[in-house]
Amino acid sequence: MRQFSTAELVKHIGDVTHAASQEPVAITQHRKPRFVMMSMEKYETMRRENDPRRAFGPGELPAAEAAAIVAELERSIADLEARRAE
Repeated sequence: MRQFSTAELVKHIGDVTHAASQEPVAITQHRKPRFVMMSMEKYETMRRENDPRRAFGPGELPAAEAAAIVAELERSIADLEARRAE
């Protein structure tokens, strides 16, 4: 993903928007990615596809999701311990 600083965005809006029409671009502030700019078409496509991937902040993970993760981790640990015992 191409990156542009906010200063570049202001100075070269045409170049940045042209790049964003081709693929999403990151807009940085103080050298850290802060925003994503993309074409409206790409944005609408992402929304329509109802992408099932989600991100959760601390304390936001639903209990069912947490239980599934813990179960998978426990299974992986058991497999690893079984391999070590061989």
